[in-house]
Amino acid sequence: MKKILLFVAITLFCTFVVRAQYILPLKEQARVIDELLAERLNHVLPSLMKEEGIDMWIVISREYNEDPVIKTMLPATWISARRRTILAFYNNPNGTIEKYAIARYNVGNEIKAAWDMTKFPDQWDALTDLIQQKNPNKIGLNYSTHYGHADGLTFTEQKELMAKLPASTAAKVVGAEKLAVRWLETRTEREMQLYPQLIQITHDIIKEGFSEKVIMPGVTTTDDLVWWFRQKIRDLGLDTWFHPSVAVQRNDPESFDHLRSFSNRPKDEVIRTGDLLHVDIGITYLRLNTDIQQHAYVLQPGEKTAPDYLVKAFEKGNRLQDILTSQFKTGKTGNQILADALAQAKSENIQAVIYTHPIGFHGHAAGPTIGLWDQQGGVPGSGDFPLHKNTAYSIELNAASEITQWKKSIRIMLEQDGFWDGKQFRYISGRQVKLLTIPSHASHIGD
Repeated sequence: MKKILLFVAITLFCTFVVRAQYILPLKEQARVIDELLAERLNHVLPSLMKEEGIDMWIVISREYNEDPVIKTMLPATWISARRRTILAFYNNPNGTIEKYAIARYNVGNEIKAAWDMTKFPDQWDALTDLIQQKNPNKIGLNYSTHYGHADGLTFTEQKELMAKLPASTAAKVVGAEKLAVRWLETRTEREMQLYPQLIQITHDIIKEGFSEKVIMPGVTTTDDLVWWFRQKIRDLGLDTWFHPSVAVQRNDPESFDHLRSFSNRPKDEVIRTGDLLHVDIGITYLRLNTDIQQHAYVLQPGEKTAPDYLVKAFEKGNRLQDILTSQFKTGKTGNQILADALAQAKSENIQAVIYTHPIGFHGHAAGPTIGLWDQQGGVPGSGDFPLHKNTAYSIELNAASEITQWKKSIRIMLEQDGFWDGKQFRYISGRQVKLLTIPSHASHIGD
């Protein structure tokens, strides 16, 4: 009971390092989301459809069973699809997008209603008529083997649509996997103006959580800290796309295990001085996501900084980040980048595990997968997808270091969001370059 009261008191005492005024009111968020969507529909989608050779893209969802793609195309005031929502995008010969909803009403300001129920009581007949009017060469539907993000068309919807299409029209239907992935992975200039704020908010949440304001060694547990992070994100008016995690490595006989780290982590470990802490959190804001992992060291009595052996281990993690991002090149697949980065790490005697993924509309987003923690030989399918310009990634990996003083190996597990502009990679709002310390001291964020 005393532990609980003390933890609550510490939490209540915390000042808001992350200020609520960073976050736009919901009405303003909706305005920004709709502006971003209009820009994407009118300026991003035409070139992507041309690139993939699809001149009509049809996205179909029923209420509460939404296609992941359609959720990125609905206006901010639409929390879900309504009844059956059918969107049809036609890239006409002059290079502009015609945007239709086979619905009784417009879908926001950009997508106009195109269903005259007096003429076509059946929604599928209205869609079929529109397709025949436009006479596209290729009709893209969202079904995919390798990406759940691009596989949103349900069996029932596909069956009913195909039953309505004439054979000559049905023959034009193709999978829109690449188009869906390109739509999801491509970041606009304005999105990238906003993204640094999301990253900085996430950094600030971590910095406050990994501080003496929240952690009292010998009292605070890892589960206390996990829920502090979860509550903090909610209190700021933000969402998280996964439950945060906090882990401890320390001078004890316990050895590092990937499976334990990812899924079987014990709860309620009391945080002690001398612990190396790790956090993995992400936020959702303006339909974009972050995914960040950092480390902190809990100073022992008399210590001003983390021990040199942990500092050197952390530097090895930063070096592995540099090795990986130096392998980025437009057109290389995720598997090629993975193989080249692991080969270079091996040549530098770094024991590396790389599991980097795209980020954007989803936390584990569509695009080239660069390793999975248990698939270091490459990832069939999503790992074969090439790197494109104007895409964002969570640089997620770990590097092992043998710690003689602890008589075991530890892992520096880092994750930081960055952007590939087609020529160079940059971290969106810096990366952790020094261990945080509890109590806190110097800045830990750099280029």
